[in-house]
This record gives sequence, C-alpha cells and structure tokens, in this order.
Amino acid sequence: MRRWNGWGDDTFNLTLPSDGHQFLSERIGAGQPLDDATLESVCAKVPRSRLPEDPAIDGLIDTGAETRVRHARGQSLADWLAMRSGDFGVFPDGVATPSTGAEVRQLLQYASRHNLHLIPYGGGTSVAGHINPVELDRPILTVSLSAMNRLLDLDPDSQIATFGAGTPGPLVESQLRAHGYTLGHFPQSFELSTVGGWVASRSSGQQSLRYGRIEQLFAGGTVETLKGTLQIPTIPASSAGPDIREIILGSEGRLGLITEVKVRISPLPDRESFHVVFFPSWSQARTACRKLVQNRTQLSMLRLSNAVETETQLALAGHPRLIGMLESFLSLRGTGDGKCMMTFGLTGSRHQCRSALRDARRICAEYKGVYTGTRLGAKWAEKRFTMPYLREALWQLGYAVDTLETATDWDNVDNLLGRIEDSLRTGLADRQESTHVFTHLSHFYGQGCSIYTTYVYRVADTYEETLARWQALKHQTSEVIVHNGGTISHQHGVGKDHAPYLPVEKGELGMMALRSLCKSFDPDALLNPQTLVD
Repeated sequence: MRRWNGWGDDTFNLTLPSDGHQFLSERIGAGQPLDDATLESVCAKVPRSRLPEDPAIDGLIDTGAETRVRHARGQSLADWLAMRSGDFGVFPDGVATPSTGAEVRQLLQYASRHNLHLIPYGGGTSVAGHINPVELDRPILTVSLSAMNRLLDLDPDSQIATFGAGTPGPLVESQLRAHGYTLGHFPQSFELSTVGGWVASRSSGQQSLRYGRIEQLFAGGTVETLKGTLQIPTIPASSAGPDIREIILGSEGRLGLITEVKVRISPLPDRESFHVVFFPSWSQARTACRKLVQNRTQLSMLRLSNAVETETQLALAGHPRLIGMLESFLSLRGTGDGKCMMTFGLTGSRHQCRSALRDARRICAEYKGVYTGTRLGAKWAEKRFTMPYLREALWQLGYAVDTLETATDWDNVDNLLGRIEDSLRTGLADRQESTHVFTHLSHFYGQGCSIYTTYVYRVADTYEETLARWQALKHQTSEVIVHNGGTISHQHGVGKDHAPYLPVEKGELGMMALRSLCKSFDPDALLNPQTLVD
C-alpha cells in the first residue's frame, strides 16, 4: 500500500546507519521528531463534498474522505509537513478516475457546466505544488489518470510507442521490455511518476545523456481541452511554425489534460554498467566532466558530487570497514580531504561501451582521477530509486530534508553553486540553527549543467516553525537562483511553489505570452489554478 502521508510503499523503509546519525548530529545537532497525525484523524477533517450531482458523470467520481486525502498533496517538504501534521488546508471535493479520453471529455464538460476547478493527477510525485487544491470559492475536482496505464500501440519501424498518460515508470518499462525496447527515462521518482506527468512538467531522467530529456522523447499525443481535442502528430522534424509539442511540454495542466503520449523508444542495450572515479579537488572533477561532455564521449549518465556530498554519501553508506579501506586507498593515490566522487554510466553495444570507457578513463586521468571500477557504481544503480525514502528515515530522527535544483552555463556553475550553498547554509542563522548542505551536478550539456542541492535541518518544536524554516530557506535561495543566471527549475517544473519566481526568468513579454496561451485554452481559469502562471 502506498503511504498516505509520505513517499512510496509503506512496507519499504531505509534505515540510517548509526555512523550516519552521528555524522548529522555533529554537524547540525541532535534532532527531536514531531508527532504524526493519524489517517483517521485527518479523514475526520474532510468536509462534505460541494460537487453538484450530474447524471452525465455518474460512477466516475469518488467523494470518500480517504480518497480525497490521498489526492490532496504532492511530495514537496511543505506537503510533507501538511500530511504529517494533519493540517492539509484544502481538500479536493472529489476524485475522478476516467479510463478513456471520452470520459475525460465528459469531466471537462462537467467542470465547464458547473464552474468547477479541475486538477490533473498523475503519480502525485510533484515537489513544486502542481496538484495542490487552492481555496477560490469553487468546488475542486481532481482527475486521476491512473486507470489510463497501458501500452496502446507500438510501431517498430518508427520506434514510437503510445501509452495512456497515467502509465507509471515501471509499467512503461515492463511493457516495452516485453517487446525488446526501452524508453530510457529514469527520473528518481521513476517508481511512482507517470509518462503524462513527465511531459506536463518537462522532466529529466538520470540517463539523459543517452536517451535525452522528455522533450527529446515526446513525439506527439492527445490532449483533451475545454476547446476540444488536440491531436499532436508524430512528425520527426518540422519547420512549420512554432512546435505545438513544445506548447504542451511543461504546460502543467493549464491548457488541458494529456491522455495519450507517443514516445520515441530504443532497442534494449546489450550492456550497461556504472563506474566511479574520485578526484582530488572540485576544480579538477568539474573540468573533467565538462571535457567528457564537450568531447561527446558516449556516456549514458554522469553525476558529480562535491566534497561535502561525497563525505556525506560515504558516511551514510554504512560498512565502515570497507569505506575505511577505500579512504586509505584513495589517500595513498593523493585523493584525500576535499575529494569529489564522479559516477558515470555506459550503455550500448560491447564496442560502444569499451570505446567510451577508454575515452572516459583517459580524460579522467588527465585531471588526476582515480578509477575505482564498478562496485560503487552498482551500489548507486541498486539504490537510485530508493533514496527518496531517506526522508522518512531522517524524519523519524527529527530532521527535515529537501532539495533545490537549477541549471546554468559552465562559466557560471561555481558562482551559482557557491551562492546557493551559502544561502542555505546561513539561512537559519537568525534562528541559531545550522543547515547541512551538499550538491551534485546531475545532468550535463555542452553549454552547462544542472545543479542539484540537498539541505538538511532540524525540525523545530512545532510544525508551524518547521514550515517557517523551510519557507525562509526556499524563498531566499530561489531569489538567489533566478537573479544569478539560473533557471527556477531544471527538472521539477514550476507548479505553485516556483510560480512567483518565473517572471524573472521569462520576462514581461514571455509572461504575457504564457498568460495569453492559458486564456485561449481556458478563458474561465478552471484548470489547475495558480499553477505555472498565477
């Protein structure tokens, strides 16, 4: 069963090693957990549904309290605190689960007839407030696309597959693998997030160096709008004006509900492996990464942890004897304090992987990288989708953890990264609290890269103060990002949480274009209000 108040399967848990607990206590102090609300107590707070009866949609909507609770929030830290405290604020008035495009059209017509707000719900993994209902004096209908979860068509000649928009990552891959194909889109939320949600929020998978971000994989599809059905054809390339695909990518439910997604797939690779290299310094490691990408070395993924993240990962890994042996080996090779860990993936044929490994090791060696093989890389691959469960383990010890991510050009990486970490590290100083902050670069381009920063702080004595600490850190660091050459989101979308910072990035004319687009498709502002554009 999926957790109603946190991440993932409630039968799976990560345990923080004792060394990891001590590591955090030494840096930011001992934590004291807050009490969690029960599902029963939260369900008791759910008000009576305001949705009007309508025979046209009989049987499509569930107004039960628990269903509404389970679809009221995403997975941002603010959502986490709302769920754990039981103070949700606003609940949807009902949850519809259509199984066809025709039923989605019926729900849109129902919303239009009765002046309802309608929020699309995919996997519920949003960390930017995409799916949260807001109180605007109208009934709120959440539309879950979870029943639209099948492979509908596969064209082996064009290598295009069509999925229902509510298909989660594991079902996407399992249904493709049965035919010898893969999509290759593996965000950290892979287990729960959906193909339609990936398109709606412009997500990026961990192996984007080989397969591309979702904008490279999205070939076309179907969107049900208040103005009718929008069909996006699968044309390999076109110069016929602005690309309608790009209008739907990142639209976050403001223009319509994506019901079918056509994606570009690839044959399953012959080989795949993940390798780890340690560098003596951040400068050497960052330059090696830039060289690898600009050299177009055929890697499938690349990730670089700064010194603090490297230290943290090794401390949280457990197995202190093995980690001690690794530390001694690296020290003998001149890679001690300040070392940075790079993980890279090789995917493809035997020849491709051998050639890419040779190039990668040559470039890393130029910058004093110490190659350690695939053992640590295999551990990363084994745990890459379970790391979100660490929030639960930390919460039970009295710590809150969240992330901020952006992207910028190479000449600005060190400047922006430093400003982000400084803002987070000192952001609670006025409260006499410390924050543990660390960063990795997770997606790479010839032009620049993404910056993904994690921060951990102690929960306060109350939920209100714990939320206030998060709001202070989130706001001041988001301002730092958009005013220092970074995008407000490289891979998590805009939602409601990032919408206030979007005008700095898009500019006055850009925001005018986005608002005009929303008004054209949804003149009465029924769809996902206050998301993307307020």
